[in-house]
Amino acid sequence: MNSNISTGSPIKLNEASLSSLASHVRVPKYDRHQITNGIVHIGVGGFHRAHQALYLDNYFHEHPGSDWGICGVGLLEFDKRMRDALTSQDCLYTLVEKSPSGDRARVIGAITKYLFAPDNRQAVIDTLADPKCRIVTLTITEGGYYYIEGSGEFDANHPTIQYDLQHPHEPIGVYGFLTAALDRRRQQGIAPFTLLSCDNLQGNGNIARKMLTAFAQMQNPELGRWVAEHVAFPNCMVDRITPATTPADIKMVAEQFNIDDAFPVVAEPFLQWVVEDNFCAGRPNWEAVGVQMTSDVHPYEMMKIRLLNASHLLIGYLGSLAGYTYVHEVMADALIRQAVDCLMAEVTPTLEPVPGIDLDDYKKTLIERFANPKIRDQLPRLCLNSSAKIPKFVLGSLRDALRQEGAIDYMSLTIAAWFRYLNGLDDQGNPIAIDDPIAGTLTQLARSTGSDPKQLLNLTEIFGDLPQSPRLPLLVTTHLRSFYEFGTQETLAKFLPRE
Repeated sequence: MNSNISTGSPIKLNEASLSSLASHVRVPKYDRHQITNGIVHIGVGGFHRAHQALYLDNYFHEHPGSDWGICGVGLLEFDKRMRDALTSQDCLYTLVEKSPSGDRARVIGAITKYLFAPDNRQAVIDTLADPKCRIVTLTITEGGYYYIEGSGEFDANHPTIQYDLQHPHEPIGVYGFLTAALDRRRQQGIAPFTLLSCDNLQGNGNIARKMLTAFAQMQNPELGRWVAEHVAFPNCMVDRITPATTPADIKMVAEQFNIDDAFPVVAEPFLQWVVEDNFCAGRPNWEAVGVQMTSDVHPYEMMKIRLLNASHLLIGYLGSLAGYTYVHEVMADALIRQAVDCLMAEVTPTLEPVPGIDLDDYKKTLIERFANPKIRDQLPRLCLNSSAKIPKFVLGSLRDALRQEGAIDYMSLTIAAWFRYLNGLDDQGNPIAIDDPIAGTLTQLARSTGSDPKQLLNLTEIFGDLPQSPRLPLLVTTHLRSFYEFGTQETLAKFLPRE
């Protein structure tokens, strides 16, 4: 548990220093040099390091000498900081689980190699094409799949896609790297790898299959057919609240655990991973470390995306407008907490039964997780890239509720809160930074149209044909006018049922 006393200067984290770390810090007890990298992970960030890499670290303690080690890959210039941190630390890093009962630190050793694509694109292709690579996992964010929300089709005209089609041997995007490696495997008679998306997309495997196959087909019809026939694309559901690493986290790891770590990761204690058992080149015995393997991930995905992720958006928008910084502060606000409860209750009738899960218990657990004061999850992380998140986390429930002729009051409130948030000012007139791939379009529309949501709702790439239902524009207009006229607190006080 906690140790608040440092013994001299913090110890620089690397393989040679593991034996010098404090006894209350758990370290890898297996020989990392005996591990072969059977998994390549693209998009190494906080979530991957707190989730999939942790499961593999647990696995290696039980199965030393495994061939399921992780080679991390960064495709973006943004990934330089991760490259520098991991390469300076032998790919080791500290994971701190924070809860009201205390903080626990452990060093994770499951990533044994890291490749930064802009430094050496060929090395990434070679690693993906190597027969030792049997699973490729992805955390590339919801927007990284080049999926057009309104139509469900592949965004073939995106500049990254066009570049990779024209430069198949020097790709910059994820599909360019994957197809370069798969084509080499095909030509050399090497079986393909499984592609496992670990992003928050409902049917993430299905989406990865459709998008990668479309890209491969455009590049080479024969390759497209081979990918469609031979590559496995399991769906999976991932869950763990993992805030972005801050300078305060780096300082905390140094002070509490006496570790000098350039890029630690902090997470809540809760952890869940549900995976469709559909692999074409073998897999670890993940069941041994608590992964739930199933034939149908869909009910679990719907539950998590429609309850947790949708609630996160509502918390992010209402909290930002009300002037809060952290999620736990927002959850201490009785009105916003009640609005989150009401949103979950409204979404629940759109869910399928979830084997082994009591939805009432799950929703109570979510509220407790959001309220965890030790996590210090910041609202901008929740609101990041909302134009990709709203369709995936909210609009599916909305479509189903409209089809069922059910209530859509709180889903409409979420959309209205987003539109008000896009104005870029909170209720006190303080600026809000909008971080979104199409921020320019969104903020310009929000500011020029104010309390009239019509033009924002008419963005078909986000909302498709949903605004054709008269109920949605009517409710969004009502809520949005109230946000502009009365502010967040008074809007909620007027709208929420009396408890």
